[in-house]
Amino acid sequence: MDYYNDRNDPTKRIAADTPAAPAQAATVTAAQPKMKAILRRLLSPHEIATLLLLLHAPMAAFAKPEIPTLQEAGLVETVASDDAGESHIRLTPEGNAILRGLGIK
Repeated sequence: MDYYNDRNDPTKRIAADTPAAPAQAATVTAAQPKMKAILRRLLSPHEIATLLLLLHAPMAAFAKPEIPTLQEAGLVETVASDDAGESHIRLTPEGNAILRGLGIK
């Protein structure tokens, strides 16, 4: 099969969902969304240690100085406590994904 001669022939395409030519690409209904990037920078050892602590139990909202940075990255979230009104921090699914990527959990 010659790619350059046969690429516009729909009977010789390998993938059924692949458009044959750029002109036919406009007829494709919807492109798959791009994957969302989890992090734009590396985590510091202190931030990783904080994620590990949060893996086992929520902690007070501002118990560690790394928490605001982790909140901005979307790795932890604030949860209001029912008892004393003191808020706690816990991992988000993105934070859990980071730890799973490191082989933890």
